[in-house]
Amino acid sequence: MDATAQGSERIVVGVDGSPASVRALEWALHQAERTGASVEAVHAWEVPAMYGTGMMVLPSGEDFDKAAKQSLERAVAQATGGRATVPIELRTVSGHAAKILVEMAENADLLVVGSRGHGGFVGTLVGSVSQSAVQHATCPVVVVRDK
Repeated sequence: MDATAQGSERIVVGVDGSPASVRALEWALHQAERTGASVEAVHAWEVPAMYGTGMMVLPSGEDFDKAAKQSLERAVAQATGGRATVPIELRTVSGHAAKILVEMAENADLLVVGSRGHGGFVGTLVGSVSQSAVQHATCPVVVVRDK
C-alpha cells in the first residue's frame, strides 16, 4: 500500500552521495517531520559510457547496484545521524537520474533534489538533473543548494 492510500504525504528525494544531495535529504527529513510525510530516498545509477569501449571488463549491474545501495545507506546515515525520526524507504534504480526521479515522483507530494554549484556566477545555475526535475515533475519541486 502506498503512502497516498494510507493518507500520509510522500516526499521523494534524489540522493547520489554528493554534499548537495545529503543536504537535500536533510531538508526532506525536516519537512517530513513537520508534515508527517514519509521519505523515499532514491539513488539512480547508470553504467558509465567508458565501460563500453576497448577491452575493459564490465562489472555486472549487481555491482553497480550494490555500490549505489552502499552510497545511499551512507548518505542516509549522515543525514539522520543514525537516528531516523520519519519513515525512510531506500531505493536504487538503474537509469538516468532525471528521468527516474521524475517518474518516481509522479504520485508524490514533493520532489527534493540537490544542486551542485561551481562557484561564482555559474554557481547560481541549477544542474541538469534539478533543472529537468523542475521542468518535468508533476508535483512541486524543491532544489536545495550545498552550503
